[in-house]
Amino acid sequence: MTLRQLRYFAVLGQELNYRRAAEKLFITQPALSTAIKQLEQHFGVVLFRRNTREVALTDLGAAWLPQVQQALSGVDAVVDNLVMLSGTRRGVLRVGYLIGTGADLLFRLVRHFEAAYPDVTVEPIEFDFADPTAGLADGTTEVAIIRPPVDLPEHRMLILDSESWVACLPRDHRLSGRTEISITELLDDPIVCAPLTAGTWRDYWLAMDVRGHRPPTIAAVAATYEAETTAIARGLGISFTIVGRPALRPARHRLHPRQRPPAEPHRTRLEARQPDAAGRRPGSAGPGTVEHRRAGTGVITEVYE
Repeated sequence: MTLRQLRYFAVLGQELNYRRAAEKLFITQPALSTAIKQLEQHFGVVLFRRNTREVALTDLGAAWLPQVQQALSGVDAVVDNLVMLSGTRRGVLRVGYLIGTGADLLFRLVRHFEAAYPDVTVEPIEFDFADPTAGLADGTTEVAIIRPPVDLPEHRMLILDSESWVACLPRDHRLSGRTEISITELLDDPIVCAPLTAGTWRDYWLAMDVRGHRPPTIAAVAATYEAETTAIARGLGISFTIVGRPALRPARHRLHPRQRPPAEPHRTRLEARQPDAAGRRPGSAGPGTVEHRRAGTGVITEVYE
């Protein structure tokens, strides 16, 4: 049993919905389902009743939930105290950020942090789409501003801001003159995507969750916004991205998504490492997150250059 499994149980026990719990934890639903099953199998118990319509705590799960919540609160408090007592708020703090992700927000945070902790030197490091965790996965950075979903269960996170999904089209695209377009109308279009190393993050921006059995046609692989915009300007394909990004080339249109009412916010986050069951050292700074909302299968609106 790990702290990660306990945190997953606590969030699912509160939300009683796999989709909402996964989004709150910034992981995929299959990853959450697997972790809960492993926890149940480890103890030989059933903590949730599941069917196609709902998720509910069993009597055992309901009795255990407040105890787990109390234990997790105690762990977080102990970790915070360890950071304070160990004097780790000195030295260098490496802050990663995904290219084009909240750069203005990052530098505001850096200025405030350096004013509050003058003994800490902040080193911002930019990452391209090949590593959507911005260095957190391999320990290159301690804190990062990123856009989920990524599989980083041993991290704490906090929402900082919100962004909207958009679809980017070449100027001469067949739908560029429309004022409303459903995502499903674009699923057969060739698409520009991130490298395979981006994993679940790549799948998300390929809209794999709404494709069903319709595999995407990959038009080009791009690790940077510049490569992505160049491929779309050449008419190779489309892409899905966010509103808050660098200016687009003249040969492109972009479309704002109108959010589907049942859809939950999708979050981009600034997050910091925290110890797992093996007692890893936490990051030196507090956690944070940037949120953006996805249209899902809803309607994308407001076409403009």
